[in-house]
Amino acid sequence: MHRVVVLALDGVIPFELGIPSRIFGEAVGAHGERLYEVIVCTVDGRPVTGGAGFTIGVEHDAGALAGADTVVIPPSRALGPVREEGRLPAPLAAALSRVRPGARVVSICTASYVLAAAGLLDGRPATTHWREAEHFQRTFPRVRVDPGVLFVDDGDVLTSAGAAAGVDLCLHLVRRDHGSEVANRVARGCVVPPWRDGGQAQYIERPVPQPSRTTTAATRAWMMKHLDRPLTLSELAAHAGTSVRTFTRRFRDEVGMTPGQWLIRQRVERARHLLESTDLAIDQIADRSGIGAPSSFRQHFRAIVGVSPAAYRRTFQLGT
Repeated sequence: MHRVVVLALDGVIPFELGIPSRIFGEAVGAHGERLYEVIVCTVDGRPVTGGAGFTIGVEHDAGALAGADTVVIPPSRALGPVREEGRLPAPLAAALSRVRPGARVVSICTASYVLAAAGLLDGRPATTHWREAEHFQRTFPRVRVDPGVLFVDDGDVLTSAGAAAGVDLCLHLVRRDHGSEVANRVARGCVVPPWRDGGQAQYIERPVPQPSRTTTAATRAWMMKHLDRPLTLSELAAHAGTSVRTFTRRFRDEVGMTPGQWLIRQRVERARHLLESTDLAIDQIADRSGIGAPSSFRQHFRAIVGVSPAAYRRTFQLGT
């Protein structure tokens, strides 16, 4: 069983602390077997002060990190020298040294400061809460900071933006480990959206539009029902009852990307599901997902997922 160890620092924010246990704890296999074991520890095994006026007790100290397949660090309101000076206090450095080579390391929100101070993000892409992005970049100039995305998956090191983006990242890991069917069941059980792509924009101080006049949600739902056929901007704008220019602007304001970019990502997500759950030929999946010619399908799939459709199918064989 895959072991997830959550390291709670003093001042930990309770909402984010609970995300790994909730998401990974909900993941079960085809026969109801648990897929993850989730353990929470502190640096010294003692209780820590939560960032919400109460104390949190745990059963494990940092020794638990040595047996972790995935380590998750939630944010803290008391990062002190980690945030202000970019250095790890000796006890925290000693705790992180217990993480074995090859383990995945994940930060939620401003816990990215911990990973960066440990040198784990040098030369790598990462994100953090958008309000901290400029300070984070100044503190750690060797990190390639992307302040606009929900999360960044760089293989063995992953970072997320604030709060609920931690849910998206943990669901992404479940999907990466066990496929969309398992991740979607987890999302349904937790009553959260099953998939928000890591490249989706963070919600960065934009005025909230008047839903009755500006939302493109109904058109996005209609687009999802018609992914398998060509959809033009003119057709989408007509469905939304706006001009093409207005529709494009509103869509980007709400979703963080253009209609075309969003469509490609939704079509690739449908293709992922078909690759996992059917034995359809690649050409048939290209057609059913609406991406078009097989060559175009392979290009878009590899650009977003990182591997070819055939390689992805080998990873998630039907019935696994």
